[in-house]
Amino acid sequence: MPPIQHFAPPPGIKSPPLSFATRVGDLVFVSGIPGFNENGALPDSFEAQFGNVVINIKRVLDEAGATFRDLVKVNVLLTRASDVATMNALYAGAFGPPPYPARTTCVAQALPDPKMLIEIEGVASLAGR
Repeated sequence: MPPIQHFAPPPGIKSPPLSFATRVGDLVFVSGIPGFNENGALPDSFEAQFGNVVINIKRVLDEAGATFRDLVKVNVLLTRASDVATMNALYAGAFGPPPYPARTTCVAQALPDPKMLIEIEGVASLAGR
């Protein structure tokens, strides 16, 4: 069995006890990434939080040797149903072009911080590289 690699949160970001991602063999598991900026703050707008999620997922995928094109499954958690259409439009640009990863989108009652509007987690495959 290959060893498990753990990818820590960026320096200066206060995080719960977790790895931002883990890699075992050809699979990379990305933890739920919220929309914190590089200073650990959550902007007020959904669009800004989404942009930060994309930046943070890209960073952790880069560290693990993967890209957005390697994502095979993504779970999106939102706290407001009114953000679904905006999320779909932003998602198409960030995670495209097609084909897109398999995806589940849920509207949750709350995320760990009341200011969080979105969190995205995913699984990437490096098989065949």
